Amino acid sequence: MKTSVLATAAFIAALTAGSAIAADLPSRRLPLLPPPPPPPLWSGFYLGFNAGATFGGGPTHTTAVPGVAAAAWGANLATSAALTTGSYPADDARFLGGGQIGYNFQFGSSWVIGLEADIQGVAGSRSTAKSSSIGVPAGVLEFITSDTNAAKTLDYLGTVRGRIGLLATPTLLLYATGGLAYGDVGSSVSISQANLPFAPSFASFGRYSDLRVGWTAGGGLEWLLAPKWSVKLEYLYYDLGSVNYALSTLSFPGFYASTPFAKTRFDGHVARIGLNYHFNWSEPAPVMAKY
Repeated sequence: MKTSVLATAAFIAALTAGSAIAADLPSRRLPLLPPPPPPPLWSGFYLGFNAGATFGGGPTHTTAVPGVAAAAWGANLATSAALTTGSYPADDARFLGGGQIGYNFQFGSSWVIGLEADIQGVAGSRSTAKSSSIGVPAGVLEFITSDTNAAKTLDYLGTVRGRIGLLATPTLLLYATGGLAYGDVGSSVSISQANLPFAPSFASFGRYSDLRVGWTAGGGLEWLLAPKWSVKLEYLYYDLGSVNYALSTLSFPGFYASTPFAKTRFDGHVARIGLNYHFNWSEPAPVMAKY
């Protein structure tokens, strides 16, 4: 009996020791690896086109500096010069369209910064405004008619802008943008007057055209509708500054003359839609699991 008890105890001890040793052996199960982070969807170069409208902006102002007048014609000169003063909002909406190229860099899961350059042609680039008025010189049995025509042109508009945006979702970018703007602009003013009942009529004319450089700012949203395609809605305000230029002398020959001036501001608003193709050259290669 004593021998049986000892044998049973030894067997139980051997089983317990074997279980402890087995518990100490390393497990052959592979640990679960965390999934790799998603690749940056927005990083890389892109190229696209856009279409929209430009509208609004500052008016053209006209005024005149009275010059010389023959005796008894001072009141006529004052009236003629006063009739040249006006403001002409040549702000017709015009279609524009063109293309853009840019580069995005996505950092983290929420932010995108980039640089974009674009250029657009403007259809129907000439917008016009006109006014007619009549004045009666003080103490004189005459009246003066005046017709003014003002025009403003924008043949093309380009920008070079930085962009910074926040990802509302992985495929929807809300961004602000701003930078340099440039464009080929022009302005012209013509003034025609008649001192009735005298004839003939007399006129003045002036124009300005040049490449102007200024600034632009705005914002928009862009939706990545496919791995390499996105569509955007964008608003920009641009300001190319203002210019002053003199018109030819406004003269009723032999009686009085003045020198008109014009001031035009070249600014406006742009609303457009665009489509971009993303090259994604910086997209990382897929990560392959190794076993």
